[in-house]
Amino acid sequence: MPELDLALNTGLRLSEMYGLTWENVNVSRKVLTIPRSKNGEARHVPLNATAVTVLLELLKRGDGTGRVIRNAKGLPLSDPRYWFEPSLRAAEIRDFSWHCLRHTFASRLVMSGVDLRTVQELLGHKSIAMTVRYSHLSPTHTLAAVERLAGPTPDAPSDTKTSTSPTAQGSAEYSYVQ
Repeated sequence: MPELDLALNTGLRLSEMYGLTWENVNVSRKVLTIPRSKNGEARHVPLNATAVTVLLELLKRGDGTGRVIRNAKGLPLSDPRYWFEPSLRAAEIRDFSWHCLRHTFASRLVMSGVDLRTVQELLGHKSIAMTVRYSHLSPTHTLAAVERLAGPTPDAPSDTKTSTSPTAQGSAEYSYVQ
């Protein structure tokens, strides 16, 4: 479903995506513009290769004017109900809304190493605190983080030179602290 791919690769709010018009899409520059976001300001959303491919596919459904999101017959759509809710039921997914896709977008970025300030900008958040609320880490990601403490592997030796054993001076300081 191209609409799902676009949402997962842009983090657009439902109203932003289904209100998006072709005049605000620049495929050659790989950016789309939200003239007035939730916080009242314009924002520019960069487009990765997947998002560009999806937009080119969506372009085939219409004539390149008006709304971007259209059904297979070329009629503009104002919400994803025709496919989103049936897909969730078919997959037996509960307690999941369109907004969860924005959380997924943020989480995937953070787990890929993107800094929170950049994620904040991409989501159009005014505060970093809101971005933190969106950025969930998967259990495998957190496990991989603590596995890094287990020590170097043959593929990734440590360059740490600091000894953790007490030195003559360190031993004296250590016994003084006790």
